[in-house]
Amino acid sequence: MIRLANNTPLNNPTIVQHSTCLGVVLAGGLSSRMGIDKASLQRNKVDMLSYSKQLLTGSGINNIVISGQPSCSSQQDVLVADKYKEAGPMGGIASVIEKYKPAALLILPVDLPLMTMEALQKLKQVGELSQQACFYNDNYLPLYLPVNAHTENFLKTAFIHQAKQNPSNEKMDNKSFVHNNMAKSKSGPSMRALLNQIPHKAISINTLASLFNANTPEDWALAQKRF
Repeated sequence: MIRLANNTPLNNPTIVQHSTCLGVVLAGGLSSRMGIDKASLQRNKVDMLSYSKQLLTGSGINNIVISGQPSCSSQQDVLVADKYKEAGPMGGIASVIEKYKPAALLILPVDLPLMTMEALQKLKQVGELSQQACFYNDNYLPLYLPVNAHTENFLKTAFIHQAKQNPSNEKMDNKSFVHNNMAKSKSGPSMRALLNQIPHKAISINTLASLFNANTPEDWALAQKRF
């Protein structure tokens, strides 16, 4: 069930198709380098999952889902389990798109403690105006992603086609074998691979620190000095 910013429940996932944009917090990683669930890290007494949701809401997003099953999630959170295991961010994104079929996504990783609402708003505005995927130079996440024919064709090739196949019972041609291995690899298809196949726009950011990624305790200690 998806809840709007005013806590009005949406019981029918297909309703999201008519939304301008669905917010996604990527929180499905193992956090192995951090040692604890990154979503539960406290940023000024607010866990990073809640902070990420606040950023998306403040950026004008009414519907938000969580990709993954973070330990600090609440009963009100809408969790989307990865349909494609060990496939990295693209596995989570594909799972959300297949389930809700939104018009677009504004995707935010849970480990960006210095991200701002203004930076997300800019991505969303530029993406909506250009009708292209939009990200900051040399950083593929956060990402505004239109769910159009280009995006769906990439996901069909990388994921959906493989979900319908049973390698143990069927012979696969070389192309299918490559796709199957891609879907099963630990990292999955990359964000770069997606963006190479769809119209996109890379823009500059005013404050580079907003893109600081906290993956280790040392990273987190550095970020805390900037809160």
